[in-house]
Amino acid sequence: MKKVVFTLMMCGAMVAVGHRATAQASLKLPALSPTAKLVQDFSLSQIEIAYSRPSMRGREVFGDVVAYDRPWRTGANGATKVKFGEDVDIMGTKIKAGEYALYTIPGKDKWEVVFNLGITPFGPEGFDKGNDVARFKVDASRIPNMCQTFTIEISDITYTTCKIDLMWEKTKVSIPVTVHNETAVAKNIDNALNHPPYGQVAGYVFESGGDAEKAKEYVDKALEQDPKAFYNWYLKARIEKKLGNRKAAIEAAKKSIETAAGTTFEADYVHNNQKLMDELK
Repeated sequence: MKKVVFTLMMCGAMVAVGHRATAQASLKLPALSPTAKLVQDFSLSQIEIAYSRPSMRGREVFGDVVAYDRPWRTGANGATKVKFGEDVDIMGTKIKAGEYALYTIPGKDKWEVVFNLGITPFGPEGFDKGNDVARFKVDASRIPNMCQTFTIEISDITYTTCKIDLMWEKTKVSIPVTVHNETAVAKNIDNALNHPPYGQVAGYVFESGGDAEKAKEYVDKALEQDPKAFYNWYLKARIEKKLGNRKAAIEAAKKSIETAAGTTFEADYVHNNQKLMDELK
């Protein structure tokens, strides 16, 4: 009987320990440096950034919390990870599509930026220079307003360029990113023209500063496919305006207003087309 009782007590203790472990594992409390994930469409793919966001909390950051001239994991709790969906060029260094750890070495006027294959280390202690894929320096600038919580943003996005901005306290560092996507874009357009999304191609050619006559050819074909596409009538109006075809631009703008009537976008297209026509007076 004693053996049975002892066994039951041991089982009960093990169950209790298991419950505590489960409770601890599922315990959710506010974090001083909460995690964040940024996903930004860029070029023909995306840039994803996962990091933790420490706050100032009354502390002096650079030169104290984050030491100058020493590797920093560019966040808190673990290595900041950056994933490029396609090959990029940063400061003249080509970086293949993939996921990398982002380390920085802050200085008063310049920061050294490092993209490294070691995405698993907890922090700079596991930082192996042999895994570097890119290392370069960028200027550190002052921002007018205090940034209380460490922030990473992607800004100044164009068809082929963007910036990864790091901001904390009153310091900002921008990492310029470039893609050479001309061949891939041209290939996509050629492939798409076998099943022609003429309106989309017309918009790209026009917005990227391409041949306006070609853009007009594409948008006219798009309107043949769907004469009620008010957004393509507005695009045609803008193209005709660029080409100096005032009458055709006004006619297209009026058609855009007419075909947008009754849609959820009616107010926007009335406003945009009326503005275009006013500019042509």
